[in-house]
Amino acid sequence: MEWYIILAQALWIIFPAYVANASAVLVGGGKPIDGGRMWKDGKRVLGDGKTWRGLFSGAFLGMTSGFAMSIGAYYINASEIDGLTVSTFLGFPLMIPLLFCLCFGALFGDITESFFKRRLGKDRGEDWLVFDQLDFIVGALLFSLLFSLIQQVVTGENWFFMNLNMWHLVVLLVLTPIFHLTANFILRVLRGQKQKAKT
Repeated sequence: MEWYIILAQALWIIFPAYVANASAVLVGGGKPIDGGRMWKDGKRVLGDGKTWRGLFSGAFLGMTSGFAMSIGAYYINASEIDGLTVSTFLGFPLMIPLLFCLCFGALFGDITESFFKRRLGKDRGEDWLVFDQLDFIVGALLFSLLFSLIQQVVTGENWFFMNLNMWHLVVLLVLTPIFHLTANFILRVLRGQKQKAKT
């Protein structure tokens, strides 16, 4: 299999999780998931950055993008572009629980990372290299694997292993930190320019 096909397939599968993770930040706010409570170490359980609105909005927008991609996948696969085939996310209705697992898993991974980040005394927005970049990917992969194991028991098929091999996983684990760090750098530059414009 050509490298660019592996790249396209890997990014296609994880794109709903990317959307969910980014949307939770962009449309978040409101009541924090931890309700402002402290852990036994005297630090916030999660912090103000993890909110119910971010969780539900992020999952919803991520799943919505996945629904659209599921439809688009039929056209891509029918066009036979250089042997490229992409996942339909199992089509309707199984795409609903699958996309939920991908998107909610991504946000759950991010929330779990925030819990441990608070335990280490790291503030909201403070970098925690590798963990900050991979938390949502690991969550999305683990939840979709869990779904696929249940699917295998029921139907005899396993979506995870039918669509992801070792090279897909390597691509995701290597490229995601690069994308994440690049996006953060661009955001910081833009914020810096806005601050300068105000002064």
